[in-house]
Amino acid sequence: MHSREKEIYKVTLVGSAGNVALLTFKFIAGVLGHSSAMIADAVHSLSDFVTDVVVLVFVSISSKPQDQSHDYGHGKFETIATFLVGLALVAAATGIVVSGGTKLVAWWGGEMLAAPGRIALWAALLSIAIKEVLYQYTARRGKVLDSQVMIANAWHHRSDALSSIGAAIGIGGAILLGQRWTVLDPLASIVVGLMLVKVAWGLLKTSIDELTECSLSAETEQEIVEIIQSFPDVHEPHNLRTRRIGNRVAIEAHVRMDGDLSLQTVHDRATTIECKLKERFGQKTHVTLHMEPRKG
Repeated sequence: MHSREKEIYKVTLVGSAGNVALLTFKFIAGVLGHSSAMIADAVHSLSDFVTDVVVLVFVSISSKPQDQSHDYGHGKFETIATFLVGLALVAAATGIVVSGGTKLVAWWGGEMLAAPGRIALWAALLSIAIKEVLYQYTARRGKVLDSQVMIANAWHHRSDALSSIGAAIGIGGAILLGQRWTVLDPLASIVVGLMLVKVAWGLLKTSIDELTECSLSAETEQEIVEIIQSFPDVHEPHNLRTRRIGNRVAIEAHVRMDGDLSLQTVHDRATTIECKLKERFGQKTHVTLHMEPRKG
């Protein structure tokens, strides 16, 4: 296993350990503290643990080198993992909104919502602190390793922290302000759930764009053209095609050179351009250049 995949494994395992400890404590606190909000928050932590498993499985597959059945490698398995994590985040957010809405309707109909115990509040506060630390750690390492699935998983950590904030507001409000303020719990959870839907959509859009062969940004493509044109004997780059394959970039382009140059000279120039592109976008970048004689 390469160092990048080992680092992703290490970061994900740290998050998994935190998720197992938190979901266990939350379930106990939810039951002992008679807090449905905390039990729902524990279920959210359980969904975090499931996505950790997804990441571990798919990163192992995506780290495999290219073979006869996958000429461009297995990088898109990591994209699939990002998509699945995004779906899990949507499911968790939907569950939070539905649960909060159900309680809100019940309260509006005159039902008195149960006041939770202090152990549930302490569990929510502890979850906020631990989950924010895990978010910062995972997101920072995900950016360094250029791993979308790690960044997606980091947001799952933060989603749990946000849901715990909602739970803490509701639980704390019910304890400190009295029975009639228990409605703060469902209201806060609905707001948090809607925030998570927005985050999940961003993750899903990124993975869908990659799975549907979406081109790199216009700014990135312009940078690629400028790199190719930085050589004075290279002219008129055209038919540029770009895409992402997991954490890798694929670049295809046609370029023109003087037709009187030797095949060896043209080949050497193409190799130089390829090396410069790989210096910028990573050594595993797929570069395909079609060399054409310059007209006129």
